[in-house]
Amino acid sequence: MARVVFLGTPDFAVPSLLALAEHPAFEVVGVVTQPDRPAGRGQQIQPSAVRRQAERLGLPVFQPETLRDPAAVEHLRGWRPDVMVVAAFGQILRQPVLEAAPFGCVNVHASLLPRWRGAAPIQYAIRAGDTETGITIMKVDQGLDTGPILAQRAIPIAPDETGASLHDRLAALGAQILPDVLLAYLAGAITPQSQPEEGVTLAPSLKKEDGLIDWSQPSVEIDRQVRAYTPWPGTFTYLKGEVFKVISGLPRPDETGNALPGTLIQHAGALAVQTGAGLYLLGEVQPAGKKRMSAQAFLAGHREVVGQRLG
Repeated sequence: MARVVFLGTPDFAVPSLLALAEHPAFEVVGVVTQPDRPAGRGQQIQPSAVRRQAERLGLPVFQPETLRDPAAVEHLRGWRPDVMVVAAFGQILRQPVLEAAPFGCVNVHASLLPRWRGAAPIQYAIRAGDTETGITIMKVDQGLDTGPILAQRAIPIAPDETGASLHDRLAALGAQILPDVLLAYLAGAITPQSQPEEGVTLAPSLKKEDGLIDWSQPSVEIDRQVRAYTPWPGTFTYLKGEVFKVISGLPRPDETGNALPGTLIQHAGALAVQTGAGLYLLGEVQPAGKKRMSAQAFLAGHREVVGQRLG
């Protein structure tokens, strides 16, 4: 039975942790996750999703502020792992950590590397209009998702895919393929392959302000932004100087009008926005200080917005 230390933090990592904890060939001897952080509207201190799952499984949990601390590295070594598995942990791992287990660290990454190295590969894949993505199981080195590849599995990106739906599908896919890939690697049946030098793209962390919609862009680009940034960081614009969140909608690239980009118009009974190319039909919105509602409901109570510009 292989001794595994698991490093992960958000919901994405939970299925992979479960897959290893429930597999007879592995013993998860310890779980490393980020310290509890403020979360939600009340900004109350919350444990990570991985910590909650580890505690349900009765696994020991370690939450260092940083793994650069030599004492933290010694803590890892004290578990005597054969291999460490990383899934969305949230820290760059330095050489002492990578050498804390004989078989090093294996990472579950949510893209087909070398495309979309970084913290937000799911959102960037949708935003870019990619037709497929997948999971890469790789050995971790000191670079940013630059390590050699053990295995990859591709899946198509649906035309209506959101960041939330693709996140869940990739988390499940990672958990599905991880145990067999890890067993083959530990048995010497897989030779890690260097990543191609061509095709590298980066997916850095997203910020709330990245969700601001530029209505001069084509409607299909805006649709990708809205879907990619669901649920985080979300997309928004400004109406009468106040934040107006756009939760969902539909692009109509072949339908247009004479209004300036950002202008709210009534189109076939629906509330739409003129974009740089085509219309964007608003689906669900959230005006400032209000709950989420359909754009139809918003229009019914605010007919005066027709003709006004967002931005």
